[in-house]
Amino acid sequence: MDLTELMRLCALVREAGAAIMQVYRGGDAALETVDKADGSPLTVADRESHLVLAAGLEAAFPGIPVLSEEGRAIPYEERRGWSRLWLVDPLDGTKEFVKGFDEFTVNVALIEDGAPVAGAVYAPALDRLYAGGRGLGAFVQEAGEEPRPITVRSTPPAEGLAVVQSRSHPSPELEQYLEGTWVAERVSAGSSLKLCLVAEGRADLYPRLGPTMEWDTAAGQAVVEAAGGEVRVVLSGGAAAGEPSAFVDGGPLTYNREDLLNPWFVVRAASI
Repeated sequence: MDLTELMRLCALVREAGAAIMQVYRGGDAALETVDKADGSPLTVADRESHLVLAAGLEAAFPGIPVLSEEGRAIPYEERRGWSRLWLVDPLDGTKEFVKGFDEFTVNVALIEDGAPVAGAVYAPALDRLYAGGRGLGAFVQEAGEEPRPITVRSTPPAEGLAVVQSRSHPSPELEQYLEGTWVAERVSAGSSLKLCLVAEGRADLYPRLGPTMEWDTAAGQAVVEAAGGEVRVVLSGGAAAGEPSAFVDGGPLTYNREDLLNPWFVVRAASI
């Protein structure tokens, strides 16, 4: 993907964000949810954003298939041969959206051979856009401002690490993972903004030892990697009873797997 194409993608996620905000400003009735088969909530805004993105990606980037959280379920037998695809979460952080918190996002990533090579994460209620791509670097654009290049922290702070944790999905395993780590600050955030905090150097580490789906993380991972960071799978080492759990590096987090449920992972600057 070149810079012109990345800007086209950014314009599209902004368009989807505008559709979400029309619903968000519509009052309590507009925020009503129904439960999907997996128990997760679905709102009108999820569907409206999906329609914008599905049509927009097909028009701007014809021939690249779309795998969206709110699209049809695509069997692995059909998508296993896809070398390129769009991975889409039309509204990440639906729980924050319904509660009236502004930390929900639109996530779109381009996947090539299992790796996220470009992505955009847009928080419409904050009017904050993160984007990046392989060989292009990463940037953030705040409301009314020019895009600003971002990179992960080059060295850990002397006073200790800033660790990102989920506001909606606390994990007891997080404390086990951080045992022995010098933590100076805990930062709570919603949706894929957690990955972006590491990408822009506002935090050092984001361990996610709980369930996420591929569309939750792909765009954020593209931004993190474009900013010089990494997203690595975390495996439990299966320590003996009564001993602290051991954690083992499982390599980079990849995409378009048969099971779209992500393994545990950690987002970090390469220096950590």
